[in-house]
Amino acid sequence: MDRIPKSQLRSIRLLHDGFARTLASSLSAYLRAYVSVNLVSVEQLSYVEMTELLPNPTCLVSLGLQPYEGHGVFEVHPSLTFQILEIILGSKAKRSTELKREITEIEQHLLDIFFRIVLRDLKDAWENVTSIDFSVSSLSTDPQLLQISNPGETFVAVGMEVKIGETTGMVNLAYPSLVIKMMRNKFDRQGPASGAMLQEKNQGKILSLIQTATVKLEARIEGVAILMRDLMSLTVGDVLPFQFPVERPIVCLVNGKPKFRGHIVRAGARKAFLVDAVLSPGHDDDSLAQPASGVRIPS
Repeated sequence: MDRIPKSQLRSIRLLHDGFARTLASSLSAYLRAYVSVNLVSVEQLSYVEMTELLPNPTCLVSLGLQPYEGHGVFEVHPSLTFQILEIILGSKAKRSTELKREITEIEQHLLDIFFRIVLRDLKDAWENVTSIDFSVSSLSTDPQLLQISNPGETFVAVGMEVKIGETTGMVNLAYPSLVIKMMRNKFDRQGPASGAMLQEKNQGKILSLIQTATVKLEARIEGVAILMRDLMSLTVGDVLPFQFPVERPIVCLVNGKPKFRGHIVRAGARKAFLVDAVLSPGHDDDSLAQPASGVRIPS
């Protein structure tokens, strides 16, 4: 067996450990369900040993590795495959009954976006070492029918445990050892990423995921407090003074936290909030930061 140096295997482990964290965030956002991905193993196996360990039927993808020759393997356990399909079709992320059947052609098309998300994050993970364009070359359900290599050829197999809702299963990746050995110099030149760099990358990833989240905006006039008996005795025609001057700016709350200061204005036939200033983070309502004129938030 053509062995890969232990130092290179450690680098591959670190690479896929970061990939697992990124993939968990991406799949959680796509499936709108809690997803955890944990790296379990990185080892060298022959192609026949690897395929004998896989369930049958399963979801088995042949991966193109451009610009490198040869193909990799991407396998998703059936329990995860059908859980993903159920969520895509609108079901809840609850424990699904494991189906021991082949996925249909229509189901294969439904999985296209899932494959694209995984391969996008995988490409990003490898960018620190080398640029690889991963692509789906073919899809099979029988490991014995996916003949992409000689039975004795060595692969670097990466196993990850994925939990979606209440369902847990394995996702496996495998790369030809010859391709990995061709990258040896690239691994040697690639030093360990600093904690600051990793944190900055993760922050950017989190920011991109939350940009489509919705928040609640409230613009309220804070009036005076009155006794309950006075409130209960109000009748038509009574005047309730707020003791709030018309010219005084009001505060706009974002998810209950003071964020903007401005005025209620009219935008066509609707009311809106004109932002005059942004409140400084961590300060009270009276602390103002930079002006933000011209911003209108329809109410």
